Amino acid sequence: MFDPEKPPELAVSAWFNTREPTPLERLRGRVVVVLAFQMLCPACVEHAIPQAKRLRARFSPAEVAIIGLHSVFEHHRAMTPEALEVFVREFRVPFPVAIDEPDGDGQPRTMAAYQMQGTPTLLLFDRAGRLRRHYFGQPDDIMLAAEIMALAIEDKSSPRNEAALIERKLAATLVGESHGHDHSHHHHHHGDGCGCDHHDDTHQGDHSGCCHSNGDECCATSEPLSEDLQRRLAGAERMTEPPTNAKRRD
Repeated sequence: MFDPEKPPELAVSAWFNTREPTPLERLRGRVVVVLAFQMLCPACVEHAIPQAKRLRARFSPAEVAIIGLHSVFEHHRAMTPEALEVFVREFRVPFPVAIDEPDGDGQPRTMAAYQMQGTPTLLLFDRAGRLRRHYFGQPDDIMLAAEIMALAIEDKSSPRNEAALIERKLAATLVGESHGHDHSHHHHHHGDGCGCDHHDDTHQGDHSGCCHSNGDECCATSEPLSEDLQRRLAGAERMTEPPTNAKRRD
């Protein structure tokens, strides 16, 4: 059973743009942003990767680690490791990129373990290694930067009630349709932007405290996020209301 408090390690078959592997465990103490993408996914190339490059340029690597995860679930013959190596070089990707370990012609192992719905998917981990956000699609730049900054403010060893106070302040500050802290139903429409299996699906909550924005160029798998993972992620994101005697850092 997936537990966002203790998420699984990335299953990786190879790394690019780094001298040594950078597993999640080694990145404890930093906020970690993992972008799952595919070279032939239009939304990944046009939106997600440029956004990740902007994050890398604005946040210190000592505080916020950006990792690309090439999660191939279609067009396997075209999206080879050799092609990825050229892609990373030609697109001047400035952060480490891992290959999600293949599992035949289906979903690769990390994508399956995290029950990703397709690409691009963005996972945000706090300093303690907990999965705190799960985006599918194209989150807004300002909202995403605010989410990362809020996680960066938290201390690795701070108790959950202090993290809950920060979450409450963030929820009260960010406004707009792209900020989905109400955990309401969202309808996801996948158009014909890529040659993959598309589906219409309605999920309880946003699994992350943030609304999923899925354009026609997103590449969707045929498997929706399970109800169990939806519930557990939503619970982890809401956190419990902090006790009344918790110290506030205003």
